[in-house]
Amino acid sequence: MKIGFIGLGTMGGRMAANVQRAGFAMVVSDVRRAAADPFLSAGAAWADDPAALGAQCDVVLTSLPGPPEVEAVAEALLAGMKPGSAWFDLSTNGPGLVRRLHAAFAARGLHALDAPVSGGPKGAASGKLAIWVGGDKGVFEAHRRVLDAIGDQVRFVGPSGAATVAKLVHNCANYVIAVMEAEVFSLGVKAGVEPLALFEAVRQGAVGRRRTFDNLVDQFLPGSYDQPSFALRLAHKDVALAAALGRELGVPMRLAHLTLEEMTEAMARGWGERDSRAVMLLQQERAGIHVAVDPERIRAAMAADKA
Repeated sequence: MKIGFIGLGTMGGRMAANVQRAGFAMVVSDVRRAAADPFLSAGAAWADDPAALGAQCDVVLTSLPGPPEVEAVAEALLAGMKPGSAWFDLSTNGPGLVRRLHAAFAARGLHALDAPVSGGPKGAASGKLAIWVGGDKGVFEAHRRVLDAIGDQVRFVGPSGAATVAKLVHNCANYVIAVMEAEVFSLGVKAGVEPLALFEAVRQGAVGRRRTFDNLVDQFLPGSYDQPSFALRLAHKDVALAAALGRELGVPMRLAHLTLEEMTEAMARGWGERDSRAVMLLQQERAGIHVAVDPERIRAAMAADKA
């Protein structure tokens, strides 16, 4: 099986190196010919453009800056790839474009799968990457060993575009959390706590000890809010006290005040004795969704992750 790799930049170059180290025959291409030199020296072949690369390969991997570059390369691949071959795009993209390209490739007997990655340059170099895949599950399984050469957490998410949605959810959460951390830590520092001492303290609390998204397991995913582990009325009091401290010290607390407004609305619904995360039901109402996953499925997913 011959692997093509397009995009040998900060992320792509490191991922391509892991593919090559795994022993796959490779064809590489990049807008900068010099970026390919290490791969050519190790035995890879060069292609002048994506169409020429696609014509030689069974699987094509791309790591590109964004949607415009992905769309341009995809058009060239459509002109060159052999029927039955597969394209995995490792870029972060938009789900609408991903699904349009999936349909265009399918019309020509080709397979297009979105496969965005998470782990940054260090993860790309070490192989400690999460790779989320959307598309045809059979095609994913047939070529999974190529992805296993790149990342240690390869997961099929669902149909075309599903992996891209997961990546956008992940990255958006990351930066929302970063803004929140800046807000609450600025409060703590302004209140006189030394920054490292504050960090050392809060990371040993309930939030600090738990993996970020594991806080969805007990209430949000099963849709269970009526046996509280911490009552909404008590959480409302705590956030109100933090917001009051911010006002006293002149620290802007935009996210805290937004959260307090949400919690106050939930309190007005009569939810004070429900679990504090019942506030999450308000956003579900606005989005027109209802989340209630079978607890057995949740337990199985958590057990598989630990394994």
